[in-house]
Amino acid sequence: MNDWMFLKSGGLTLGLLAATICAYLISVFIYNKAKRHPMAHPLIGSAVMVIGAITVLNISIDTYRQHVSLLAFMLGPATIALAIPLFNQFRVLIKMGWRVIVPICIGGTLAPLLAWLSIFAFDTPFNLQMTMLVKSITTPLAMGTAQSIGGIASLAAVFVIVTGIVGAIFAPWVFAITQTTSHMAQGVALGTVAHAVGTSKAISTSETCAAFATLAVCLNGIVTALLLPILFG
Repeated sequence: MNDWMFLKSGGLTLGLLAATICAYLISVFIYNKAKRHPMAHPLIGSAVMVIGAITVLNISIDTYRQHVSLLAFMLGPATIALAIPLFNQFRVLIKMGWRVIVPICIGGTLAPLLAWLSIFAFDTPFNLQMTMLVKSITTPLAMGTAQSIGGIASLAAVFVIVTGIVGAIFAPWVFAITQTTSHMAQGVALGTVAHAVGTSKAISTSETCAAFATLAVCLNGIVTALLLPILFG
């Protein structure tokens, strides 16, 4: 009986892992077919597919999370991998100096601070306020940082996705209004405020824009992940 339960649990784990990966691959295909439109981002498509599947199969979210814990574990290596693009852009960082660091620090401070003030004014629960502070850094860092400062890791992922999509959609309009034509400046803005989703948008703009967006998302994410636990941990 115990062997049967073990095999059944293992089969469910493999099935859910395979379904999640397939959902992501299908979402990536749709995203590319949609010419990388932010509303078709794989994070949205795969989430909708997974939610639909576990709803139809009557599987609770807690059960799903338990059986796909391997994917959550892989967020650790993914976070460490952020050091690679940062290293590749290190010469650019040294060359540009404060002209890159200062805008990233200002944007990385103002974006979460304004969002936090908007919910603090309505006297929202403390854990929700802490979760909002990590909305502008990439998902692996946001979930771990939110948990370390008293936030909600799963909700942090939602805030991050929504922030990235909104930033990628409205960024071209903001650039047009402010007459920001420099691809370096556009990349810094997209990477700092809209993290990985904004970086995807930057890639479709130019190689220069993508390089500075990568630099911004790495630097802002690492600095935020280090400072917030010190301030609020």
